[in-house]
Amino acid sequence: MQAHVARLLVAAPGSGSGKTSVVCGILRALVARGLCPHAAKCGPDYLDPLFMERLLNTPSCNLDPFLAGPDLVRELAATQGQGADLLLIEGVMGYYDGIAHTHESSSYDVARITNTPTVLVVDARGKALSVAAEIRGFLEFRTPSQIAGVILNHVSEGYYPRLRSLVEEETGVPVLGHLPHLEEAALPSRHLGLIRPEEVKDLEHRLSVLETAVRRTVDLDALLDVARQAPALIYEPQALPSAVTASPLIAVALDDAFCFYYHSTLRLLEQLGARIAFFSPLRDSYLPAGASGLYLGGGYPELHARELSLNESMREELRTSIAAGMPTVAECGGFLYLHNTLEDKDGHPWPMVSALKGSAFGTNRLGTFGYATLTARHDGLLCDAGETLAAHEFHYWNSTNAGASFFARKPYASKEWDCVIATPTLHAGFPHLYLRSAPQAALRFVSACTAFSTAKKEDAS
Repeated sequence: MQAHVARLLVAAPGSGSGKTSVVCGILRALVARGLCPHAAKCGPDYLDPLFMERLLNTPSCNLDPFLAGPDLVRELAATQGQGADLLLIEGVMGYYDGIAHTHESSSYDVARITNTPTVLVVDARGKALSVAAEIRGFLEFRTPSQIAGVILNHVSEGYYPRLRSLVEEETGVPVLGHLPHLEEAALPSRHLGLIRPEEVKDLEHRLSVLETAVRRTVDLDALLDVARQAPALIYEPQALPSAVTASPLIAVALDDAFCFYYHSTLRLLEQLGARIAFFSPLRDSYLPAGASGLYLGGGYPELHARELSLNESMREELRTSIAAGMPTVAECGGFLYLHNTLEDKDGHPWPMVSALKGSAFGTNRLGTFGYATLTARHDGLLCDAGETLAAHEFHYWNSTNAGASFFARKPYASKEWDCVIATPTLHAGFPHLYLRSAPQAALRFVSACTAFSTAKKEDAS
């Protein structure tokens, strides 16, 4: 199949160059023009898409070659860009920074796979001619580089015309605008990167400052012209298994403590026949009525350990439901919540669900980090023995019972480690999964929910 999607990837030489601020400002400015942009994020990050969704009031998506594979990345880009005036893709880390010091699964890799023109956001603080040297390096490092333009960040109004002329003369690439230093528009972060939009003080004011600056200093017409020159996306649609017919209800935890989900995974569960109902382990006393499956995503349970612990009715319902065999997927933060106890950020342990034996505790350092391929040691809820899942990990908390139902292996490395507690009705561990690329595993989850629902109805009769 092929799809004509106007699209642009915004990347940078490295993290901290300001690409998120530029993306947010461009999206706001386009909306202010009456246009309909959609957004996507390179890599596995959950937080940047939350800002995009807040800006556009529509789901974003992740384009990750390791988790999804090249053809699915093209399909997701085509789907995400459907009906949009522009698909704006935010890069990750430095433009060429990928797996194990390669460019695989980098922003460049996404640009290459999707044949998307790229605008490089370059931090020009404390530089003059060196800015041109830096840009030339990125233009020449890979051929084609996909770089079609540059935006200069942290450049004063007075200095910009001179720096623009210098860069264009030395590199031949057009400079499509700049941003001055905007302290009042800075987006704060914590150890996982940006904090959630709901936690940013005066977020609307910060975004308004970015929008005003972009409308004044960035050539939006030129950006749109570049985006419209992107060639058609050509892809082979992913074949999905047949959906179940019983429409089981999967309860998905969603609140300040649990907020890391891929919309494409939730959409896939629905495509396979499930219904989704959100609930809050912080505020709700019980699971949604009729729930026959449970999905506990990642997030920040350690920051809300006291509140989670005090919600005893929810903890008890989850414990008894999981013990009764309700099919459950719990990733990272959701996995921590199922322990006997969870330490808060001050090191105080709080009682949790106690569906799993063990304690979860802070380490003050990043644990297992990055992409991994999980291989099942025995049959479980999502996989049979020997089957694999693509995943990623990023956590500062650890567990006395991390599980050994799978072994994880980093790409291009010999490092392996045990992970995940898996049974016929449970998959719980630190790795974040991308089930959109593993539809058979997703179908097993939905099918197990169907079987659990049927058994409950038979017991009730």
